[in-house]
Amino acid sequence: MIRKVETKGAPIAIEPYSQAINAGGFLFLSGQIPLNPETGKLAGNTIEVQTQQVLSNIEAILKDQNLTFAHVVKVEIFLKNLSDFALVNGIYAETFREEIKPARVTVEVARLPLDSLIEISCIALL
Repeated sequence: MIRKVETKGAPIAIEPYSQAINAGGFLFLSGQIPLNPETGKLAGNTIEVQTQQVLSNIEAILKDQNLTFAHVVKVEIFLKNLSDFALVNGIYAETFREEIKPARVTVEVARLPLDSLIEISCIALL
């Protein structure tokens, strides 16, 4: 069974995609950019502020399903500038504190929605 997941704690997906999908014992989160769910605008203009907002959006979706970052098994990070890797990695390490860290990929991309600096998607075990 496939079930759409949507919480007001994170930016609402503008169709044709879902914030997240619950299927096969996993929660598949769509890529989150640093949109503030209350204002609908990008949070800040630094990689640190934008990374924190993206992780807050992910946390809200996880929390809606009674999950935490400890349930995340795979993370995909898309950066506008790979030079930001160390800064993002430091914030990421503060968020993912469990002994077993998720599998992860980090890539530099030419452009992200709304010219954000970062986008993160992930998969969590239900």
